Amino acid sequence: MNKKQWIDGLVSIIMPCYNAETHIQEAIDSVMRQTYQEWELIVIDDGSTDASHQLIFENRKRDKRILAIKSEGNEGAAMARNKGISIANGQYLAFLDSDDFWDVNKLQQQVSYMKKRQVGFTFTAYQSVDEAGNLKKIIKVPEQITYQGLLRNTIIGCLTVMLDRDIVGDVRMPKLKSRQDTATWLDILKQGHMAYGIQDVSAYYRVVSGSLSSNKWKMVRANWRMYREAMKLPAWYASYCMMGYMTNAVKKRIF
Repeated sequence: MNKKQWIDGLVSIIMPCYNAETHIQEAIDSVMRQTYQEWELIVIDDGSTDASHQLIFENRKRDKRILAIKSEGNEGAAMARNKGISIANGQYLAFLDSDDFWDVNKLQQQVSYMKKRQVGFTFTAYQSVDEAGNLKKIIKVPEQITYQGLLRNTIIGCLTVMLDRDIVGDVRMPKLKSRQDTATWLDILKQGHMAYGIQDVSAYYRVVSGSLSSNKWKMVRANWRMYREAMKLPAWYASYCMMGYMTNAVKKRIF
């Protein structure tokens, strides 16, 4: 999409969905309650076999700012997000998975911050919740992070990111089975941009049993593949970055 076609001030929210009937309504409601109302929500049903598509359709009838894409099969989060990005109309991109949710001021806070400082990439602190929605650990974030810093870290939550395409350009996520979001942030930062952390908790990340984030060894392996396949790092440097990643992951869990 040509930059001139993006709508100034509009936030395009990308939400992949796969068999999310249990939690997707809470995710959509958290968007509809936003104090910042210049948004469109693009929900990509990635081949769900439950009632997710019906719930998406019912919400679209309530609010025409909700757009729906339905994939024939389960293609994965990267492909789903890219489908959403390809039709996004907004100057800003934000990301929310169908089992997570936001604070009501999330969009307003980030748009205001980015306009005031003329920056293209922000992320925020967030809090984990269990499957029942009970609040757990708060994940604090640094005030800023560079490409080299993120290579050795795991601190940017996808559900907290906002990008200004007028500044960072259009984006597409690499076709990885996992960690495609981190690879995308690294691609942006590698161009010389900085990511700015907002300290207020404005997003809530649900840890679901069996998910990648609940299996730490799977996350380590996925991160290794991201270093080698997406970022094309030599093995020795990928090993160095992996040591930093694991150290910071432990710090995040403890502190």
